[in-house]
Amino acid sequence: MFRKLMNTTDDFAVTILRLFLGVVFFAHGAQKALGWFGGYGFTGTMDFFTQQAHIPAPLAFLAICAEFLGGIGLLLGLLGRIAAFGIACNMVVAVAMVHRHFGLFANWYGTQKGEGFEYHLLAIAIALAIMIKGSGALSVDRAFSK
Repeated sequence: MFRKLMNTTDDFAVTILRLFLGVVFFAHGAQKALGWFGGYGFTGTMDFFTQQAHIPAPLAFLAICAEFLGGIGLLLGLLGRIAAFGIACNMVVAVAMVHRHFGLFANWYGTQKGEGFEYHLLAIAIALAIMIKGSGALSVDRAFSK
């Protein structure tokens, strides 16, 4: 089972998708977990998720871990399918709970009350490609699957 989970090819197209998704989600996760890049850090994010967004603490913790650790996993290509699954779950929940109310498009002109879900759809699509194909070339998964 573990071998199938890490099995991947030397596909550079998947590598590009994995690395870009990894950079984006590492940055978002570092905001939430460490307070980097203008974020509120772990305590601030947990307070917001649990008190204002009314997300149960275990699920809020998993959301932070999925973004931060998932971003690291994707950058390294380590357990890329699991990392992509966690990120896809985060994005599906974000669309269902928050962003669907604001329509498809991002708030380019500052006229909406919130952001649409176009970004989330792209992240879900990239995560699905990684879940299907694996981590691709230049990954820890590829090194172990040889």
